[in-house]
Amino acid sequence: MKTSILFLGLLILSFGAYAQHYNSDTEHPRQKTAFQTSSPWIPQIDVRSDVAIVYGTNDRKGETFEQRVQSWRDRGYQTAFMTGIAWGGYFDYFLGKWDGKNHLGVGQVTKKGDTIFHGKNMPYVVPVQSFIDYMKTAVVKRVIDANITTIFLEEPEFWARAGYSALFKEEWQKYYGFPWRAQDESPENTYLSSKLKYQLYYNAIKQVSSYAKEYGKSKGKAVKVYIATHSLVNYSSWQIVSPEASLASLPGIDGYIAQVWTGTSREPTYFDGTKKERVFENAFLEYGSMVSMTAPTGRKLFFLTDPIEDWPRDWADYKRNYQATFTAEILYPMVDNYEVMPWPERIYTRPYKVAHSDSSVLIPKYYSTQMQVMINALNSMPLSKNRINGVNGIGVLMSNSLMFQRFPTHNGFEDPQFSNFYGQTLPLVKRGVPVQTVHMENLAYAPTLKDIKVLVMSYSNMKPNSLEVHQHIADWVKKGGVLIYCGRDDDPYQSVMEWWNTKGNKYKTPSQHLFKLLGIKPVAGKGRYIVGKGAVYIIRQNPKEFVMQQGNDQDFIKQVTSAYENDAHAGKLIFKNNFYLERGPYDIISVMDENTDNKPFTVKGPVIDLFDPQLPVLDKKTVMPGEQSLLYDLSRITDKKQPKVLASASRIYEANMQKNSFSFVAKSPVNTLNSARVLLPSKPGRITVTDSNGQPVTDVKSSWDESSNTLYLGFANSPDGIKVNVEW
Repeated sequence: MKTSILFLGLLILSFGAYAQHYNSDTEHPRQKTAFQTSSPWIPQIDVRSDVAIVYGTNDRKGETFEQRVQSWRDRGYQTAFMTGIAWGGYFDYFLGKWDGKNHLGVGQVTKKGDTIFHGKNMPYVVPVQSFIDYMKTAVVKRVIDANITTIFLEEPEFWARAGYSALFKEEWQKYYGFPWRAQDESPENTYLSSKLKYQLYYNAIKQVSSYAKEYGKSKGKAVKVYIATHSLVNYSSWQIVSPEASLASLPGIDGYIAQVWTGTSREPTYFDGTKKERVFENAFLEYGSMVSMTAPTGRKLFFLTDPIEDWPRDWADYKRNYQATFTAEILYPMVDNYEVMPWPERIYTRPYKVAHSDSSVLIPKYYSTQMQVMINALNSMPLSKNRINGVNGIGVLMSNSLMFQRFPTHNGFEDPQFSNFYGQTLPLVKRGVPVQTVHMENLAYAPTLKDIKVLVMSYSNMKPNSLEVHQHIADWVKKGGVLIYCGRDDDPYQSVMEWWNTKGNKYKTPSQHLFKLLGIKPVAGKGRYIVGKGAVYIIRQNPKEFVMQQGNDQDFIKQVTSAYENDAHAGKLIFKNNFYLERGPYDIISVMDENTDNKPFTVKGPVIDLFDPQLPVLDKKTVMPGEQSLLYDLSRITDKKQPKVLASASRIYEANMQKNSFSFVAKSPVNTLNSARVLLPSKPGRITVTDSNGQPVTDVKSSWDESSNTLYLGFANSPDGIKVNVEW
């Protein structure tokens, strides 16, 4: 695993050779794009985002943490900090230098007695008080003393298979007031164990974030704390417990980084009876779950994706799946903050395999150029009120308790590849319905269900955390919402000791309580019930059955269609094989395979293909099933006489227009090639390209496209800047 505003109106101010990016409304440096790195500044990784997130406080031979931070500031970057909250290079703590005690015993331990390690002498921790105190005084304090005021705590993770260490048993006794019970012995023990894991990291983050705020305030600094985390979809799939949605309500947490990338999204899923990788669809659901988790709270959200991944693959694999995950993230137009990549040192300076070969090479020039075009598009990616084509009013309910039922299995009840979740979502996504996930923990926020016409839910893989959840759902249905409940209610967690069967409640299953509030008594099989102004559909199948068996989602789709069209009265439920979004000048397209409609999707030009490193101007773009595309639509340029760099594998500074000329400075990592397309009012008569010393750049490629009045330029990049002057 890994660590993991609109652009219009931004004012670029130049200080010497470098620039800061400002929000014109507040005059504060913007933090729209970022990357994380454990390296000091080197020219090979100068990707020119707004923020360099420096990872870890470890000093190295000949270099302190503070010097590493300063190296990025010296190149014009804002600096932030990131570190793991469940693991990290905390060797002074683990090996006893910090307080004279060896703390390797804080590691998470499996039933076999094995400690789960992230690296040598680096266990995943049970976050006991000594570890929390270390994080506060040895890590966070040092970071704030280095004048960093934005802190990212990443990956609060407790493995579901862990929970057998002496320290975990002690925490169990403190929390529950009775002796530890082995989670493998009963469903109830598993549920209790997972809730404790959840609570331990909730408490750790609460303490550390509160300390950061308080210590910062004592130093006259307003410190912001973010959580960098995988999605609830991924943690549930990978059998990891994390506080997730509950953190959004902590006053010490200012937002999240959604850590979604090829490594998480290529986890195989079932659909139509076949288990395989579905990277785009999975990424779309992962990002969506992070949006639904944070949207009602107003907390800031960064989307991450990665041009490569943790496991060794080949460059062709990385490119294909990067395009899929990148497209998925920008299909959410309500998010415009991005971690453009983690670990640029890994991407630019390490060799990986060439497809169908045993040889390994550094990142191919065509891929680094394409990648830099894409990440620089994020610098100008606007917010938009537009939504994906088709129906946007269908939701699927989620809960943090999805993580509580994943491991171990009991009574033979299995949920292979998290299929009870994908059974509710993939049949819709694959038919071109951009289904939204809805977090149960956010139902108390009025906006949560505001735009949802049909809500699909199941208790086959999660359980409600309070009776108030059911009250919110019942109220929504009575006001006109349509609920589809899927499930046999036969999993062993239905009878764990919880609110629906304690303190005077005697419901055998949590759904019985919900149905009582709705005033219905479902019979065996399926049924439809009118409740107030709304309706309830009951499907007595576990959702995994919809996707694990070929062709078995047809009845589910019929019920959703009826609910949407006949009960929600929301119009026709449109099925198709594509997602299409207009976002500012950008057209974003994904075409699904595994659909009865196997037609390609065509966009009329003129458009610039941003997934092609040569940035061609096309009169049309055809996207095939299983593929994605990002286009710059030239027809949406309002002032075609205004010179502008429309797309570039570099960040553009000091753009300056004179009567008959246009100049700018392009900056990007060394050893990469720039590719840029520039809108001009007339065909250029003279093009001058010089380096930061004013010397001519000799190997410059250029071509004029008469149909679009755009100039193509190609030349070697430099982090010190390449100046371009065009005259006409």
